[in-house]
Amino acid sequence: MELIRLERAVIGYRTALLPPLDLAVRAGTTLGVLGPNGAGKSTLLKCMLGLEPLLGGRRVLPLGRAPRVGYVPQRDKLDSSWPLSVLDVVLMGRTSLVGALKRFGANDRKAGRAALDEIGIEHLADAPLHALSGGQHQRVLIARAIAAEPELLVLDEPTSGMDPAAERVLLDLVTRLKVAHNLSVVLVTHQLTAIPGFATEVALVDRERQLFEVGPAAQMITPERLGNLYGRQVHVADVGGRTAVVVGAANGDEPPARPGSQP
Repeated sequence: MELIRLERAVIGYRTALLPPLDLAVRAGTTLGVLGPNGAGKSTLLKCMLGLEPLLGGRRVLPLGRAPRVGYVPQRDKLDSSWPLSVLDVVLMGRTSLVGALKRFGANDRKAGRAALDEIGIEHLADAPLHALSGGQHQRVLIARAIAAEPELLVLDEPTSGMDPAAERVLLDLVTRLKVAHNLSVVLVTHQLTAIPGFATEVALVDRERQLFEVGPAAQMITPERLGNLYGRQVHVADVGGRTAVVVGAANGDEPPARPGSQP
């Protein structure tokens, strides 16, 4: 079953960023949207969610309504100087359920604390937002998304700035939440390491090359396709049952000389 479908969609602001594209978010899948910085990924995401109008084509809602969405923005998009507690932030995710002008009740607070507990930070519920570390902050945003009781979990560059170990911990958490809540997931990222072994479907996006391709992850995560997307040599290998991606020199560049070799 499809939750959202774009048909011959033209995305952009006044002018098209990409050729007309077809893209569907299917129930139970994890869609990775991968491309360099400035590739048009965030614009595609906004058009998919109906936050920006299409310049052409159409957005179809096969359920007859928009799916409930839990949205995790880029970490630096939330102002930590707001005088809010962690629980206050998580309760924001309940706004679409209770109504913008209604107060949060005991059941909402219970649901907010349950989301924090599931993420592993319930002990921070009463802490001020500004006192959190970057990793804790990101987990609060995920708890807020889960508190919305979503059908679709959307993450925009969630691992940006993270080291590989922290990235894997976060992606493993999202995988666990996906199973526990029967979610569909869309992850937007420019980081090659975030997609292999995580996404079931992958869309490759780059407005500079006027490139858009989508398909099963096994077909998209190849040296040829990734090399074309990033303009660099890319190696893909199975390491201990996980897909590893190594980015090499820019296409056309000479590899660096080995130590002790003659120029």
